[in-house]
Amino acid sequence: MSRERARRRAEREAAAARLAEKRRAGAEREARRRERWRRMRGRLPRTAPGAAARGRRRRALGVAAVFLALQGAAWLLGLPSMARFGVLVVSLLVFPIGAFLVFDRR
Repeated sequence: MSRERARRRAEREAAAARLAEKRRAGAEREARRRERWRRMRGRLPRTAPGAAARGRRRRALGVAAVFLALQGAAWLLGLPSMARFGVLVVSLLVFPIGAFLVFDRR
């Protein structure tokens, strides 16, 4: 009887040790993930708070969305390669000026 109890206790202890090892490995993995995230966040630029910065980001995203939509339309229309390249070059030259004229508040 006592051998049976000892065997069951050893099985319980072995299962508990496996579970503890699994938890420890998970905690180490989580700690490494958090450390990687912390290091990466240190390299990323901080976004400026406030309504002005929010508006500036919104305008920049709007200009980028229109630019990408124009490039996508050039691809979907099946223009020849040189025409698509021409659309890209003209867009790169015109979009900064257009954005300045559209969003300038003076």
